[in-house]
Amino acid sequence: MATTFARRERLALCDDALAAGPDAPTLCEGWDVEDLVVHLLVRERRPWAAAGIFVKRLAPLTERAGAAYAGRPLAELADRLRDPRPLPTALQPVERAMNTVEFFVHHEDIRRGRPGWSRRELAPEDERQLWRALRFLGRMAVRSAGAPVVVTDGTTSLTLGRGERPVTVTGPVSELTLFLLGRRQVAGLSFDGPQEKVDRLQQATLGF
Repeated sequence: MATTFARRERLALCDDALAAGPDAPTLCEGWDVEDLVVHLLVRERRPWAAAGIFVKRLAPLTERAGAAYAGRPLAELADRLRDPRPLPTALQPVERAMNTVEFFVHHEDIRRGRPGWSRRELAPEDERQLWRALRFLGRMAVRSAGAPVVVTDGTTSLTLGRGERPVTVTGPVSELTLFLLGRRQVAGLSFDGPQEKVDRLQQATLGF
């Protein structure tokens, strides 16, 4: 059975987390590597508690769930993250799209959290996996953009949102994904469209 892109990113994230160490910085403001791994474990193993990430009044629930993992050796946490629990068949398509984005972006959060990072060249099939995930999740990611957005790598294009005079963002799908998920440490993107809409998009809080 072929290993999916999401699965390979999961394993590579764990490897890079261990190489970086628990206190290494990430692109997630206020989170070090250990915090990020704990977040992924809470999201996956205690999903009811992860609601506090999005709903402020539920934040104590998320904090308590995270506290159950905090302070454990990073190697133990990474081992748990490597071995996900199976999901019901009906949820697998949604989870596949979410995991493709989640593990790719958080892997890059670790890679790009320190100086000297460089953009990875992804295999064509891995790029197709990201495009498929963006078709499923992209509109949600740009809901605060205040303008329709077209993302393209020059060959594949995706229109996110309705409206006239969209902003077109061009670049590798890896960098488009990171930008749409609110990361600013990206490479090779260009923006075209009404300047006020470009400015609004670049200043918006994108992602989930």
